[in-house]
Amino acid sequence: MINKSILCIILLSVTIISLNASENIQNLRKQRETILKDILATQQLIDAKTTNISNALDKLNLIDNKITAHKKIIQLLNSEINIIDSTINAKEYEIKDLEKDLNKRREHYTAAIRKIYTNKNALKDNIMFILAADNFTQSFHRITYLKDYQTWCRKQGEEIAGKQKHVQKEKNLLIDARSEKQYLLKGKQDQEENLIREEHVKQKEIKSLEKDKKQLAEELEKKRKKANALNSQIEKYIVEETSNSARNKSTENRKEETKGGYAMTPTEKKLSVNFEANKGKLPMPLKGKYRITAYFGVHRHQELSHLPVNNNGIEIETTAGTEVRSVFEGIVSRIFIVPGFSTNNILIRHGNYISLYANLEKVYVKQGDRVKTGQSIGKIFTDRDNASISTLHFELRKETAKLDPLQWLDR
Repeated sequence: MINKSILCIILLSVTIISLNASENIQNLRKQRETILKDILATQQLIDAKTTNISNALDKLNLIDNKITAHKKIIQLLNSEINIIDSTINAKEYEIKDLEKDLNKRREHYTAAIRKIYTNKNALKDNIMFILAADNFTQSFHRITYLKDYQTWCRKQGEEIAGKQKHVQKEKNLLIDARSEKQYLLKGKQDQEENLIREEHVKQKEIKSLEKDKKQLAEELEKKRKKANALNSQIEKYIVEETSNSARNKSTENRKEETKGGYAMTPTEKKLSVNFEANKGKLPMPLKGKYRITAYFGVHRHQELSHLPVNNNGIEIETTAGTEVRSVFEGIVSRIFIVPGFSTNNILIRHGNYISLYANLEKVYVKQGDRVKTGQSIGKIFTDRDNASISTLHFELRKETAKLDPLQWLDR
């Protein structure tokens, strides 16, 4: 018979594997559900976009986002299938050992019962066994032994019945695991088909863009000019504020962190330290559904490498009427409109860190206001001539250095 301690170790190991597998599968499924929601939201944004050259690259980026999401889901499904496979292997091993132990128990139990019932004089032999004792104490021990033997036989029968139920339960779980694997394999196949379809849509969009290279280049040039004008205004204000802080160093006990940088008061220094400590934890600058359509830095689309795009921040597309909120406490240092454009922009200073919220149609704060983390500061402009698209341009800077917002935001 299998050593009880070894069997316990096997069962415990399988239980731990099952618990870990269940937890890991739940985490994978949560990730999968989140990505599926993102895909749906992205498709809604794609459907909302009118077919014009202004939206062409944004639409292509959204399609790329969907393709990346489908690939991620396939990866998650593969991970889940691998966990299910491990669970199936562990269950098969467990059932094999349980059945081996059960068979041995049956053999011993059957032999014991057969011995009792094949011996017609069993009762007479038991009486003789007791009476043949040398003394009363020995007779008592023999009676106790016979009772214990009967109890053992009964318990063996009960344990065997319990083991049979446990084995059947594990077999049912194994059947469920195999069914789950088939379901996941079908889900993976569906995602692979979706991926192929999205790749076809992407190629169709690229061919359309290739036909309008000149118009697309002109549109990108307009966006570059707007971005450069916005950047010039921001840098101008940063220089002004840095100069003002330097002039007030002695009277307001200000100190710069780096030579020539913004001189901070003790309160601003503390705010700056707190802001930096929250890297990766800052809230998104808006609530509700959103999709990042353009990322920080210089990007060249693989199929349109002749049209590089530079972004000092990120573009966040959302639904009409969405309000923008401050990502951290600070002081509203500037509210301005870039010459030649009509939307509002807000700069909030967090010590020597600065956050920018651009393309707003309404502003709820004024220059000099102290704002809290998550406070609504305005409403994003909605382009009602272009499928009511609402896009927030968001930037982060430390002094004059531009920072990638996605490294600071908690998404």
